[in-house]
Parts: sequence; C-alpha cells; structure tokens
Amino acid sequence: MRIIGEIPHPHCKITLFAWNNRYLIKLERGLLEQTYKINQFDVAQEGELITLTDSHFIQSALACFDAMENNLEGAMHRLNP
Repeated sequence: MRIIGEIPHPHCKITLFAWNNRYLIKLERGLLEQTYKINQFDVAQEGELITLTDSHFIQSALACFDAMENNLEGAMHRLNP
C-alpha cells in the first residue's frame, strides 16, 4: 500500500492510498475510521481524488462518524447497562 498524500482537515484525518489497482480514501476520527475504495480506472489521475473529497463528501462522512459513534455508544450501553 502506497500513501499518495493527506488532505488537511480540522475534524478528521484524511489519507489517500494506492493499492491493488484501487485508490483508497481513508478518514479517521478518534477510534473510528471509514474507507472508500475507488477503482483505479474510474479516475483519470490521482489528483482527482482530491476533487472527490469536496466539502459535501467530507460533511457527509462526518455525519456518518456521528451515526457510528451513536451506534457504538448504544451497543456499549446495552453491554454495560
């Protein structure tokens, strides 16, 4: 797996990878992470990955993190009521 780069963001870590004819966009916040896999042939060049991670994409991913945190908190609460 090769790191292509990072996209600075104040609320999560965003890392771009190339691996097995795919590009990966990995977002991390706290103990949670999301990975989006894109076929290498679906983009003309690596720079388009930055275009894909526009503000709408990031805001949607942050909302997913909120849902993931709520899901995990609920599961932990059911485990230890």
